[in-house]
This record gives sequence, structure tokens and C-alpha cells, in this order.
Amino acid sequence: MEVVAVDIGGTHARFAIAEVEGGRVVRLGEPDTLKTAEHASLQTAWQHFAKDYGKPLPRAAAIAVASPVNDELIKLTNNPWIIRPRLVPERLDVDDYVLINDFGAVGHAVAQVPHDQFVHICGPDTELPERGSITVCGPGTGLGVAQVFRGAERYHVIETEGGHMDFAPLDRIEDAMLQRLRRTYTRVSAERIAAGPGIVAIYETLAEIEGRPIQRLDDKAIWALAFEGKDSLALAALDRFCLSLGAIAGDLALAHGPKGVVIAGGLGLKLKDKLLASGFGQRFVAKGRFQSLMASIPVKLITHPQPGLFGAAAAYAQKLEGFHS
Repeated sequence: MEVVAVDIGGTHARFAIAEVEGGRVVRLGEPDTLKTAEHASLQTAWQHFAKDYGKPLPRAAAIAVASPVNDELIKLTNNPWIIRPRLVPERLDVDDYVLINDFGAVGHAVAQVPHDQFVHICGPDTELPERGSITVCGPGTGLGVAQVFRGAERYHVIETEGGHMDFAPLDRIEDAMLQRLRRTYTRVSAERIAAGPGIVAIYETLAEIEGRPIQRLDDKAIWALAFEGKDSLALAALDRFCLSLGAIAGDLALAHGPKGVVIAGGLGLKLKDKLLASGFGQRFVAKGRFQSLMASIPVKLITHPQPGLFGAAAAYAQKLEGFHS
């Protein structure tokens, strides 16, 4: 059957038509990407997509949201939209739906996409395990985290808010990053560093350490400078970002006890070549007495272009088969 897959992040809302069968996604159509800032609500963005699609939409929805999910009121973490689940059938004109955390959706994608949709980052160059726990984390507007547990016959996805655990600095530069952020936030979470906007604090901290005038640039401008490779301070901030992401991914691995780790997220995909050339791997394994354990964990990057959309559809496919994460 067909279902409208939706992936709502802090900056964009993506829509596509998916076909599901037997608990799995068999086809994902071309995505339509809308800016959340240009739409008042999910309903108005849905109507925009329906107009673009040009024919009646399927009467089922699979919706991934960048927020904890509950049955009463969903306030997106980095987006002003509000979703009332009980009103979804009426507002979207659907008969059935599933709502899932965005990185829960990515967890479903990790469980279902083929092995060739991953690239190796560090650790043993082996495929992800068929059984056991897999940690999924990735930087975007926020830092998403989920856990996939593969059993003998099926898998479970555990949605988490692990990106909001405390940031733990490991050297004097990261001490300075923490101190700078503490001027604004009493508690500094990992997401304040290892998500797209976190590059600003890193960049400004490095400028402060070097005694440079601090340019008030937004995260998009700093990322652009870093990827262009022409600004040494932006490049240094990018390298530091990769180091911090490696350390945080390692902390999550220790907490989850996984047999594999997957980096995801829109920014994660853009960082593919940078992660491979950075100190990400060294920071991932640098866990003192547990270094040998960390070195035994394969770390991958998912390269599917739309894991949130694919995973939302996969979650709905699992629901149809009577499976629940």
C-alpha cells in the first residue's frame, strides 16, 4: 500500500510517497522539501505538498518529528510548529497514521536499508551486526540519538534524547568552549557542540583563544567557510567539531553497549569525507580502560539520501504487520 512519509526537522519538512509491504519499504518516491519557516503548521505544509503532488494523496501518514513524541501535544524542539496527534486524521484527512521521533525513524532506516547504503568510518571494516544493539546518532539542527536492537526475527527501535546529555570536555580548548557556552546556558548539553549551530561557539572560542576579533557569523556562514577550505579558523573549528562528535558518539556507545554505531543526519552526510580524514576515530576509542572494547565496534555512516523519510515509512510498515518498536 502507499503512505505519505513526512520528515519534519528544525529547518525543513520533507514529504514523499512510499510503498510498503510485508513490514518493509519497497519504494520511496522523489522527496518534496519545504522550509518550515515558510509554513505556519504541518497542515499548511501538507496542503502545499498535496498541491505539488497534483492528485489525491494516500489516506495514511508516516510522520517523523524532531521532538519527543506523546499522545497529547508535540512541540518541536527546534521548530515552532505544534502537533496535536488526536487531530492528525481530521487535519490531514487520513484514516491511519504513525508518529515517530525523527531519529527513531532513522533507526528504522538503519535496520532496513541494504549494506551498500553505509560507508565505513572507523573500527573493524565489517557489516553491521545482524543481532545486538546499534547506536544511531547524527548532527543536524540538533543532535539526534536512537538505538536499534536486532533480535533473531525482528528489530526494535528505541527513541532517545541522548543528544541532551552533558557535554564532557577533554582538553583545554574544550574547557574554553564549555566556559564560553556557560555564559549563556547554565547546563551545556552535547547538542550545544555537536550539532550544526554548535560550530558558532567553537569558532568564536578559537578566535578568543588566539586573540582575534570575533566575527559575528551564523552557523551557515561558518560551515560554508569550512567546506570551502579557505578560512583557517573555520577549518580548525570543523576539525574540533569532528573530534567532539567522535567523543560523544563513543560516550553513547558506552551507554548503549552496542555492537555497531551509525552516524546519520543531514550534516553527518555532508561531513563524510571530513570524518574519514579527522580525529573522529581516535576520539571515539579514547575511553581509557575501555579503549580495546571501543576499537572492536564498527562505526558507519548511512549514505541513504533520505533516511528520515525512508524510516518513517518503515515504521508504518512495521505497524501494519503488528510490530511495535
